[in-house]
Amino acid sequence: PLQLLQPKTVPKRLGTSQKKPREPQVPRSLIKEIFRHFAKMPVTRDAFQIVEKCSERYFKQLSNDLEAYSHHAGRKTVETADLEVLMRRQGLVTDKMPLRVLIERYLPLEYRRLLIPVALSGNRVTPCK
Repeated sequence: PLQLLQPKTVPKRLGTSQKKPREPQVPRSLIKEIFRHFAKMPVTRDAFQIVEKCSERYFKQLSNDLEAYSHHAGRKTVETADLEVLMRRQGLVTDKMPLRVLIERYLPLEYRRLLIPVALSGNRVTPCK
C-alpha cells in the first residue's frame, strides 16, 4: 500500500546569525598596489601576507588611537586635529614637515583639492569650511 508523503519540517532559524561579525578590512588589492608602488620590485606571496597582517594591525592601532584622542576631548567624532596630533606623535608631521606638505607630496590632485583650501576666481575658497 502507498503511504502519503509527509512534508518535512524545517527548524525555525533564530533572528541572530550564527556567524561571528567580521571587521571591515582594507582591500587586499589596495595594500598590494601601494606596497608594490613603494617597493618598486617584485614581492613574494609570503612577504605580501606579512605586509598585509602588519598593515591590518597598524590601521587597527591607528583607529584606536584616534578614538582615544576624540574621547579625551569629549567628542564622538574624529577631527582633522586628532589626526594631525597622531601624525605628530608618530614623527610624520614636524615643524619642518607640516601636514600640508605631506598632502601635496603623496596624494593625487583630486584628493589635494578636497583637503587643501584653494582660492578660485571671485574670491571663493574651496572647500568651504
